[in-house]
Amino acid sequence: MARVQAYTTIIAEIFRRHYQQGLTSFDFPRAEFEEFAHKMEVQLPKNVGDIPYHFRFRYALPREIIDTAPEGLEWIIELAGHAKYRFRLCPKSRVIPNPSQLQIKIPNATPEIISAHALNDEQALLAIVRYNRLIDVFLGLTSFSLQNHLRTTVKDIGQIEIDEVYVGINKKGAQFIIPVQAKGGRDKIGTVQTAQDIACCQQKFPTLLCRPISAQFMSDKAIAMFELALVDSEIRIVDEKHYRLVPAHEITGLELKKYGESE
Repeated sequence: MARVQAYTTIIAEIFRRHYQQGLTSFDFPRAEFEEFAHKMEVQLPKNVGDIPYHFRFRYALPREIIDTAPEGLEWIIELAGHAKYRFRLCPKSRVIPNPSQLQIKIPNATPEIISAHALNDEQALLAIVRYNRLIDVFLGLTSFSLQNHLRTTVKDIGQIEIDEVYVGINKKGAQFIIPVQAKGGRDKIGTVQTAQDIACCQQKFPTLLCRPISAQFMSDKAIAMFELALVDSEIRIVDEKHYRLVPAHEITGLELKKYGESE
């Protein structure tokens, strides 16, 4: 049985075990992945968490699960404490780059040796964002990388990992905590991950203002950046910008004038 098919079968069986018409959420233990894999004689990955990750950030849930959601709602999978997950109905939310968004040219400050060996994944994207100070450019702050791949435990959620955390300061002295979610390749920006990042920052950095950022490689190698916010339990897009890294000489005087007029 192919990996994707196996994951789909397992998650569908877990949903079928717990779902009842009218339910808007239910929890299930991590151990059920192993239970159903054993029943179906499916070999699990070394990291069992790859199964829920698969449906949280990469692919759609099985059709039989999607079809139980009322119009305008969708099922998501959340962390629900130690070794537990939760299926929850929530309003449909998609953080997808707008193809008509203007691409802003930025002089490429990525060291050539990094560009030569960078892959199309989140590690490469985090490095490119860092070398080109795109957090500063996007938010209009002075920011500093605090920690890469922060693994920590959040109350009522469990263990999470934030791709990178920045701290920032503005011209008035206000200080910010900036969790960054990076996506490359097939991965999609996860509103669930953003909600977890916000909860973490509220618990770990209560005196700092939280401004969550998501960055994604686009198919043409441009970088889409989003500032997100949690409003009435929903993740909303506050701002979106697309950046294209180019040699400085490729940015014309006319383009610079246009960028200046938009300020």
